Formats: sequence, structure tokens, C-alpha cells
Amino acid sequence: MKKILLVGALILGLNVAHAQLDVITKHNGENVNGKVVKLEEYTIIFKYDGEDAENTLSKYAVEKIVYGKSGRVENVTDKIEVKGEEDWEKVVILEDKGYAAGLKKGEEVRGKTGLINYHTGNSADKKAEMKLKKAAAIVGCPFILMTADKTTVGFNSNQLGGSQAIKKGIGYKY
Repeated sequence: MKKILLVGALILGLNVAHAQLDVITKHNGENVNGKVVKLEEYTIIFKYDGEDAENTLSKYAVEKIVYGKSGRVENVTDKIEVKGEEDWEKVVILEDKGYAAGLKKGEEVRGKTGLINYHTGNSADKKAEMKLKKAAAIVGCPFILMTADKTTVGFNSNQLGGSQAIKKGIGYKY
């Protein structure tokens, strides 16, 4: 009888301990069980159950968090759907590699203005950014991690006047 009570208490204790875990639901449908340590502006710091190492997930990769102790549900981000070039304005440029944690690496993308143009530095930069976002949207990537951003301005830059901007990045998906 004592053994049965002991086994029952252990099972109940494990269920209570497991129920106290936080569940992080990613936009790709994957659930991560652990303990949320800290929410930062663009990232979530958490620990897996039974581990002490802190791990990072981008908030862009996470749909919601269900806190185990309270049962409270926190919606983190809405999923960005990019179905083609027409959705280029939805593409988000990530400024730090940590902001891509938990997202799936895609193709390298590039956007640039032509050599012969009449752009100022600012308009060349905006046109190159638009082309970069369109390239990412074509391959179905709602996120870009910038790897290069170069603008040459003036007569000496391309011998034909105007400004040329070149932007490169790596596309990321859910």
C-alpha cells in the first residue's frame, strides 16, 4: 500500500512540475517547453527543462507563450505571410543576427540601383532597399538579415553621376 501511495505521489509531483513549464509556440507550429527567463525588445531568453544554459529565440519566430504557473497566454507576434513579390512591403529587415534566432535560413538576396541613374544618396538607398525586399518576397522570405549595405555618392563613384546603392542579405523563413 505504501508503494502505491509513493508511486501515486511521484506521478502527481511530476505532473505538477511539468504543468509549471512555460510553452513557447513558434509560428512554424513547434512548441518549446522550458522556463522563460526574460523578454527583451526583439528576443526571448529561456531555459529548457532541466538545463541551466540560457537560449534565445527571436520574437519574430514566436506566436505566443503560455506561462505554466499562471496559465496566462501572451501573444508575441503575428505571422507575416509573404506569398510573392506583391507582398514586398511586409518584409522585415533584421539588424542583428540574434533577431533571426529560431527562424530558418533561406537564400541570399540582393538589391541595387543601376550604374547610370540620377538618384541622390537617400533615393538610391530606398530603391535598393525596395529591390532587396522584393527579392526576398519572391523567394517567400518575410525576413532579411542584412550582410552588406554600401552606397557610393557623386561623380567619382561611377563616373556617370548619381548614387549607387547595393544591399545584400540572407532571407529567413518560419
